[in-house]
Amino acid sequence: MAKAEREAAARADREDDPAAEEFADIAELSYEQARDELISIVAELEGGQVGLEESMRLWRRGEALAAHCSTWLDGAEATLTGDETD
Repeated sequence: MAKAEREAAARADREDDPAAEEFADIAELSYEQARDELISIVAELEGGQVGLEESMRLWRRGEALAAHCSTWLDGAEATLTGDETD
């Protein structure tokens, strides 16, 4: 899949996902920033000291961060394998 197609698919996913608006700031994060925040969220959730409502918010943000990281990794893989036609 070409870079432009991946970006269009990601935009469509965000438009259908209410969490995308809630966590719009994630789109601006580098892979490393998103990964580090995701690690922090996992540690916080595993600590068990967060209430249910906050746990659910953190879980949704973690899902959005994981998706963002996956998009970065897919792009890197496409670049390395020559699948990027942009």
